Amino acid sequence: MATILNRTTTFATNGTVTAAGLHNLIDDTAIYSGLITTQTNLASVGTGDKLLIAQASGGDTTSPFSTTVLNLFDDALTGGTYTNANISEQLTYGTATGNRTISTSATITTGTIPNLTSSTANITLGTIPTLTAGTTTSTAANITNGTVQTLTASTANISQGSAILTQGTIATLNSTTGTIGNFTTTLTGDVTISTGSATVGTRVAVVNTAQEYTAAHNFNATTLVSGNSIAWNLQSNQVTRLVLSTTGTMADATNKVDGATYILLVTQGTGSNTLDWNATYKWPSNTKPTLTTGSAKSDIFTFISDGTSLFGVASQNYS
Repeated sequence: MATILNRTTTFATNGTVTAAGLHNLIDDTAIYSGLITTQTNLASVGTGDKLLIAQASGGDTTSPFSTTVLNLFDDALTGGTYTNANISEQLTYGTATGNRTISTSATITTGTIPNLTSSTANITLGTIPTLTAGTTTSTAANITNGTVQTLTASTANISQGSAILTQGTIATLNSTTGTIGNFTTTLTGDVTISTGSATVGTRVAVVNTAQEYTAAHNFNATTLVSGNSIAWNLQSNQVTRLVLSTTGTMADATNKVDGATYILLVTQGTGSNTLDWNATYKWPSNTKPTLTTGSAKSDIFTFISDGTSLFGVASQNYS
C-alpha cells in the first residue's frame, strides 16, 4: 500500500530543508487512496451520504472523486449483474426488470404476473382479473367472486356459500346438507329428497299441497289380460280396461292402497262371457253384478279401497 507521508524522513529544527529531503517525504505518497483506505468504517450510510472513490489503476490517483450512495447503486443496478443476491428486507421502491423467481413466499400488491408456475399456489386475498391457463388443478380452492368458465372434477364439494353455474353439466348432484336456493334448469335424471321438504313452483305436482291444474292430467292407457283368472296390479293399472274373450274370474287385486280409487272398464269380446269376482271385491247388499251380454257391450266398475278390500259400484250396459 502506498504511504500517506514518508515519516522516516525528518528535518531538524531550524535546519535546512533540501529538495532531496522533500522528495523522500512525498515521492511515494498516494494521498487520495490513502485517505480512503485508512478511515474508520461506518456501520450504516444513507442514500444521500457521499463516498470518496479511488479511480481504477492507471487513472488519476491524485484527485479524489465522490458520489452519493444512491448514485452508486443506481449505476451498479443498471449496468451490472448480481449472480446471488439475498434480500431480507422488503423492496419499498424502485423497479426491477428481467426474470424474478421467489420460491418460498411473495407479497404482490399491484402489477402483472405474466406466468405463474408452481406446484402449490395459495392466493388468500385479492382479485385475479384474468386467469388464462390450460389446466388448473387444486385440492382446495376458495373463489369468492367472478366466473369459472369450465369446472371439471371427479369430486366437487361446495360446503358453504353460493354457487352459480351458468354453463356445463352436473352429472351427479349429491348433497347431504345445505340449501339449493334456485333450480332454473332442466333436470334430466332423478331427484331424490330423502329428508326434509321441497318447495316447488306451480308446474310440478306436490304431495300435501293443494294445486289447481290448467291442463289435462290422466292415467296411462292400460289393458288387463283376459283369461280364466284375471290379474290386476293396481299400482300400474289404476284406471284400466278388460276385453273379455272367455269367461273368467277377477283374482284378488295386488298393491291396494287405503283411500285410493280404481276404475275398470269391461267390454264383451265375443258377446256372452261371464265375469266372477274374488271375495275381496265388495258390492252393495253383498250382491255381485251380472255382466252385460252382447258383443261390444261395456260395463264400468268403480272401486274405493281400505287397503284390504275393494268396495265397488257398477254402471252398466254401455254400447
